[in-house]
Amino acid sequence: MTQEHQRATYISVLGAGAWGTALAISAARHSENVLLWARDAAQVAEMNSARCNARYLPNAPFPDSLRVTDDLHRAIAYAHRPDGLVIIGTPMAALGTTLQTLPADIAALWLCKGFEKGTGRLGHEIAQALRPHARCGVLSGPSFAHEVALGQPTALVAASTDAALAEQAVDAFHSDSLRVYTSTDPIGVEVGGAVKNVLAIATGIVDGMNLGLNARAALITRGLAEMTRLGVALGARTDTFMGLSGLGDLVLTATGSLSRNRTVGLQLAEGKSLQQILTDLGHVAEGVYSAPTVWQRAHSLGVEMPITEAVVAVLEGRISPREAVVNLMRREAKAEG
Repeated sequence: MTQEHQRATYISVLGAGAWGTALAISAARHSENVLLWARDAAQVAEMNSARCNARYLPNAPFPDSLRVTDDLHRAIAYAHRPDGLVIIGTPMAALGTTLQTLPADIAALWLCKGFEKGTGRLGHEIAQALRPHARCGVLSGPSFAHEVALGQPTALVAASTDAALAEQAVDAFHSDSLRVYTSTDPIGVEVGGAVKNVLAIATGIVDGMNLGLNARAALITRGLAEMTRLGVALGARTDTFMGLSGLGDLVLTATGSLSRNRTVGLQLAEGKSLQQILTDLGHVAEGVYSAPTVWQRAHSLGVEMPITEAVVAVLEGRISPREAVVNLMRREAKAEG
């Protein structure tokens, strides 16, 4: 991979939330061909004036080469070329709509993690229904947007059944501070990215109840087993869950102080109501919305996920955090495998 090859890729990032902005900043540090799109014209004007995204990443200045627009057609056209790449940084709820706006021959990777509300579909299932023959995939892994924007060392995985597209993502984003691996298992990468948010809520509950590091380690390990069981049932490879988007993202989200999902668990353990927690948080905690869907899909496939089931019961107010822990510890002993 050469610097010239990196600069040849034209990148449009659709969505100027924290993660989309962070990735655009990272790419623009070594490329002159990065365009960031935001829906809100006032926000775009503010970002162009301040040369930062004050709403989400106020301490991360934009590289000189990063351009920002509120013109969606311009952003799509910018990446609509053989060496172009669209990065979808919208919430999962907008992924389907965004995919439908793209030409059939444009390459796209999405950043969102979770399940589509209502349908329960993962990103690859949405894409298969809307753009069955298009080049697409997911860019995921253990990453807090703030650290990526500041250029702190991070590793991600670009996953697609189109190996050339995954390599194109490496060319576009791989740098001294951002290492990008490839995978041909987008199902596993997406399941890891969705389920880890639910398990982070559980870990936050355990930490909030001061149950100790032993309990945290047990929960993360058994949570990884749950994640793997669901992923394999959906068609993923087992080894994917020992990588960045499985174990790596789970450890980060379950233990990191910047994790919104962990914060939800911590505050549930303090006795706060879910509504109050979400109001105070001010940002989406994807695990809250993903948990029921994870459980429903697991149940329909006959996959046992007791930690996820307990999180759903707590979020729905059917049991207290303490009752959830007691119920898990009372489960019948069995072989680990």
